[in-house]
Amino acid sequence: MVERSEDWLAQAERDLESARWQLQGGYYEWVCFASQQAAEKAVKALYQHLHAMACGHMVSRLLSELPETIRPDTELIEQAIYLDRYYIAPRYPNGFERGAPKDYYTRRDAEEAISYAESVLRFCRGHIPGQR
Repeated sequence: MVERSEDWLAQAERDLESARWQLQGGYYEWVCFASQQAAEKAVKALYQHLHAMACGHMVSRLLSELPETIRPDTELIEQAIYLDRYYIAPRYPNGFERGAPKDYYTRRDAEEAISYAESVLRFCRGHIPGQR
């Protein structure tokens, strides 16, 4: 397998940058989704660096399954659980009994999602040489 952690990390950074732009426009549901995507791609970058397989989209599970020597603390995993909620629901109206996703996400949700994604990116960068 070709090691492409730099590519995964670059896209994670881009997704987070997109989330920040969307925050300015009030697209809070998309901020939440883009933040989840940024975190997921950052963790997959770390898996790439470790030459390990990363399957699925649950950031908390991916972090929990890292080798014990680099596994993050409970706080980061709890932040990832928060982000995991944003993989599907912000994109599809059938995630709620009525209304569109845009009706269910707030600026506070979006700001927390960005903050938690930043924490995941920081953690992953810290374990990939040359990416600190």
